[in-house]
Amino acid sequence: MDLHQQFGDIDIYLFDQLLKGRIAPGMRVLDAGCGGGRNVVYLLREGYDVFGTDADPNAVDATRRLAAALAPGMPAEHFRVEPVEGMSFPDGFADVVLSSAVLHFARDDDQFFAMVREMWRVLRGGGLLFCRLASSIGMESRVRSVAGRRCLLPDGSERYLVDAEMLMELTGALRGTLVDPLKTTVVQDMRSMTTWVVRKH
Repeated sequence: MDLHQQFGDIDIYLFDQLLKGRIAPGMRVLDAGCGGGRNVVYLLREGYDVFGTDADPNAVDATRRLAAALAPGMPAEHFRVEPVEGMSFPDGFADVVLSSAVLHFARDDDQFFAMVREMWRVLRGGGLLFCRLASSIGMESRVRSVAGRRCLLPDGSERYLVDAEMLMELTGALRGTLVDPLKTTVVQDMRSMTTWVVRKH
């Protein structure tokens, strides 16, 4: 088996969390905004208890097919068609909640904070929230506000952008603890992606 077969198109910063042992076998992992399942290939192969939600029925169907191929015993009901801000999982359900390239699609502050609150609700005490999202960090002079935090990026896309101050304030408001310092990658002056990893107490 080659590396791509084993890990799929996993977010490299999520791979880093696996290498550090923070997402370990036996944990229940919820991918909030799972898309087609690109970040759960390894988890499915290795027998993690994987769940996912996405507002797009086609994306959920794709993830169910992936799970059926890689973890045939996993119920299709683990993957649900529902928005991140309205998940049906109970409080404290997951050991790990993943959000990769999802939060920056928020329409406005209300939806952004609703998504964060819901992910935090379904995360157990001691659990890990992993988020990778677009930001203005390192790109402050190259983005243009369209409406509030919705900004036009040099690559032509429009995203909801956070900054370091906002993420640090949000970490405090959640009473969480940063597991890693904020890490930001500026992609050829076209967009900026930040990794925010928080432990729930």
